[in-house]
Amino acid sequence: MKIAFSAEGETLESRLDQRFGRAKFFLVYDLENETFEVADNLQNLNAAQGAGIQSAETVVRLGAKVLVTGHCGPKAFRVLLAAGVKIFTCGDATVAEALKSYREGRLEESLSADVEGHWV
Repeated sequence: MKIAFSAEGETLESRLDQRFGRAKFFLVYDLENETFEVADNLQNLNAAQGAGIQSAETVVRLGAKVLVTGHCGPKAFRVLLAAGVKIFTCGDATVAEALKSYREGRLEESLSADVEGHWV
């Protein structure tokens, strides 16, 4: 199973990006193979609108079944939910810490968006 993390950089030691739609990168970790790939999200960093929806579509296209991020807005949440992606918000500092929290079952699945649209 693949887990997508919103990330500020391209390694497991990178900070977990608190903004999903405008995250710099998505680090997609494959639990079965213990490997990861990185996709940049540069197109959405400064988008006037639609960043959350486009970012959600990217995560789905990358094959992730779980998203771990700092916060997720309503439009992105709906797209991810419709695609069957489970969403977990997390305050951990790095992707590695968030991955550990997920593996240890310390993250709670989000039942709704936790910020308004166009959250900065």
